[in-house]
Amino acid sequence: MTRSCLPRLALFLPLLLAVFLASAPARGHELNSAFLSLTEVEGHEGRFRLRWEASSSTLASELATPAVFPPPCKVDGAFLDCGHDGLVGTIELPWLEGTETNVMVVIEWRSGSRLLRVLTGSDPSLVVYGIPASAGLRALRPIVVDYTRLGIEHILAGFDHLLFVVALTLLVRGGRKLLGAVTAFTVAHSLTLACAVLGWLTLPAPPVEAAIALSIVLLCGECIRQTDSLARRAPWAVTFAFGLLHGLGFASSLLDIGLPEAHVPTALLFFNVGVEVGQLGVIALVVALRLVAARVPVRPATVRRGLVYAMGGVAGYWSIERIVAALTGPSV
Repeated sequence: MTRSCLPRLALFLPLLLAVFLASAPARGHELNSAFLSLTEVEGHEGRFRLRWEASSSTLASELATPAVFPPPCKVDGAFLDCGHDGLVGTIELPWLEGTETNVMVVIEWRSGSRLLRVLTGSDPSLVVYGIPASAGLRALRPIVVDYTRLGIEHILAGFDHLLFVVALTLLVRGGRKLLGAVTAFTVAHSLTLACAVLGWLTLPAPPVEAAIALSIVLLCGECIRQTDSLARRAPWAVTFAFGLLHGLGFASSLLDIGLPEAHVPTALLFFNVGVEVGQLGVIALVVALRLVAARVPVRPATVRRGLVYAMGGVAGYWSIERIVAALTGPSV
């Protein structure tokens, strides 16, 4: 009896982890703000006028060089000289990590292109991809690599999206039906992701996040029920509807990360590609585990039910937490 309970208890550990993470206190630091401006000089390709301002005089005096610039860029007094290759690569602010200082970075090129980004203690670096006129196709390769990686990381670190994909894999039987459901989910979240990132669709984040959590609860409920519901007959329709919600969640994260102004379509496309790679990897893992479980002397139905209840419990906790936040938070 005790041994049979262990798998179920283990499956409920994510719920305890969620409660622990939600109650973890934040650290306090002195709050400062700073401004870093790089403006390309007319008639001098790759040469930028550098301006650094800080709200704290101590911070301003201590940091003679506020940032580490990518090679071959070199600081030359009040200028940054990057040569013919231009400003392409990672700008790092090592001193910023772990503080509560916000640094606004503004980069302006002669062509009129402009990049604006706020760096924080949890995100102290910025990748600059250049502009088509100066960097050409060379700028696209790091965008493809970085945003594909960001998409994969987002689906794997975004536990709500991850649980939805796992629940979908447990609900839908048959490769063709699963492929159709995943495709519908992909199309839907790609649509709302693009609309939100391009500014065509704007919704407040708290109710969207609450609805995403509720979508997991509903999907877990369908996994438990054995009735012939719409989710079982036409899972693509249900996943399309829920995918519209999840796309708004993806957009919120992508907007926080930031997009290269001159390469928004490319970054958006490959962020989506990364999400799909991560999503398909999770589905493949779940399917493989189901095949392994079928050969192990355990009761797969019991393990599956325990897993669904654990996911539903976590999603239920998120739902309550996010609904309360949406109702009690400041109005937008």
